[in-house]
Parts: sequence; C-alpha cells; structure tokens
Amino acid sequence: MAKTVRAVPEGFNTVSAYLVVPDAARASKFYAAAFGAETGLCMSGPGGKGTMHAEMRIGDSMVMLADENPHMGMRSPGSLGGTPVSLHLYVQDVDALFARAVAAGCTAVFPVMDAFWGDRYGKLRDPFGHEWGIATHKEDLPPAEIEKRQAEFFRKMAGGEGCCGNT
Repeated sequence: MAKTVRAVPEGFNTVSAYLVVPDAARASKFYAAAFGAETGLCMSGPGGKGTMHAEMRIGDSMVMLADENPHMGMRSPGSLGGTPVSLHLYVQDVDALFARAVAAGCTAVFPVMDAFWGDRYGKLRDPFGHEWGIATHKEDLPPAEIEKRQAEFFRKMAGGEGCCGNT
C-alpha cells in the first residue's frame, strides 16, 4: 500500500519564512545563538560550495534560508539596501530573548515596551539585515480599548515623546 504524501510537509506550516543571506552557514549559527534556532536539513550549492537550502526551527515554526544568488534573483537585505519584511516571533519572555539577541549581535530598532495592542514588544535587526519583531502577549483587548490606547500612543508621539516612551 502506497503511503500518502502530505501536501504540507511534516513540521511545516502553510506559510513559512525563507531568508536570503550572504552566508547561510554563518547565519544559521547566529540564529541558534540569538533565537535558539535548531538546525535541520542543509543542502550545499553546486560543487559543494555555499548553501543552496537550509532549514531551522525556531519555536514551533520552520524557517528556511539560502545563500544570496543574484543570478537566480535571490538577494539579501544588504544587496537591496534594506528589507521591506519583518518576521514576528511570539515568545514566553520577550525581555530575555531580546537581551540574548542583542548580546549575540542584533541591533535594537525599538526597545522592548508595553504596546497599546496588548503585547510586550520590541524590534531588532540581525547582522544580515533581517528585522524581527519579538513579543510576549500580555492582554486580550477588545477593539475599542486598542483604538483608545492607539490614540493615546499617537498623541504622545505627536507631543515628542517618541515611539517607545523615549524623547
């Protein structure tokens, strides 16, 4: 009897991030140090050089990565002058993971704060140019409360208090 093959492979979700970086081998070591990523499958490029495809698990999600290859249209944020995409990580302790990631080499974009939508949230940029929002969900809020807090947040920003309580 033939085994049924799943349309979405075991361990993957319907949508998975795929990061293009200058050096996937170095990046996967960095993501292990910064975010606790566990490495999985790794396929070398032609002639055993570089990384054509690699997989790592962060929490319950699979993230794939590959070396930059401009000939195939695969460019890293550094080659593009930045990234329009941010990955979002929900974790048990945002403060601890944020500190761990900064110690590993990430740059803080927004420090950790209590966000108006009910998360404790901060944003980082990794050494490869990818941005990561990291959060711990703290409150389940009705839309009206989020709108009220959002208005207050924007009022403070307009008054010069900065996005995260900074001046």
